[in-house]
Amino acid sequence: MNQMELRALAKINLGLDVLGRRENGYHDVRMIMQSIYLYDTVRIEKRKKPGIEIRSNLGYLPVGEGNIAWKAARLLMDEFGIDAGIRITLDKHIPVAAGLAGGSSDAAAVLFGMNRMFGLQLDQEELKKRGVKLGADVPYCIMRGTVLAEGIGEKLHVLPAMPKCTVLIAKPPVSVSTKVVYEALDAKEIVSHPDIDGIIEGLEQGNLGKIASSMGNVLEEVTVPMHPVIARIKEEMTGCGALGAMMSGSGPTVFGLFEHWKEAKEAQKKIREKALAKQVYVTSIHSVRRNQNGNRL
Repeated sequence: MNQMELRALAKINLGLDVLGRRENGYHDVRMIMQSIYLYDTVRIEKRKKPGIEIRSNLGYLPVGEGNIAWKAARLLMDEFGIDAGIRITLDKHIPVAAGLAGGSSDAAAVLFGMNRMFGLQLDQEELKKRGVKLGADVPYCIMRGTVLAEGIGEKLHVLPAMPKCTVLIAKPPVSVSTKVVYEALDAKEIVSHPDIDGIIEGLEQGNLGKIASSMGNVLEEVTVPMHPVIARIKEEMTGCGALGAMMSGSGPTVFGLFEHWKEAKEAQKKIREKALAKQVYVTSIHSVRRNQNGNRL
């Protein structure tokens, strides 16, 4: 096997709560992650020339040590003494630095792909242990599906699959620093916490309305005042029939859950007409087939 092409899926947070800050700067979180059918294409190729080469359709993307996909390849090459050179081509469609785990998903795809390409025989748990060294979201991006994440995001528990629905993604033209958002959150008292247990109950019941009404993201308390356009996008989505609309991760991307594709398309049209966001996508929930151990097939 000399080359492989993989889809690196984006994720949204159906719920995101922050429970506290550790001495090392990491935060204890409780959140529900869901993969969606919006993806980067990651192509991995062996080459004779040693080292790691990164190519991308985005000119501003780092192509060296600053790229998390590069770090993922280097991690496995160093551990297993892989001498062959590697070329990684990233065809990016997930908005960058948007709260959708695009970079983490690319890194997960590299770990997954190189494991198969070089016959490393690492199971999902072993891949996750290596992934967390790269970033807190990488282990989840290896698992995919509907998952409860705790600790710093590395303690993962499979949940009942999300009911099928249409998802609208809108990324406004603003930049959000995750570091700045968490620092701002640390400086204030968290008064209202999202109903994570309510979302889990909705998943267990297969009740999309219950899930949507229980959604919440504690980081909105600091990100929305910085970027009011996030609130405007949420209002536009709910006005068009979204059962729920929320910021994903530390933002600025907003997603809405719709029962009907037509309503999502109408919201997409209005958001574009009002220039609230250029990157607006209508997509769907991505379900995962798993074995008895909860590992994806």
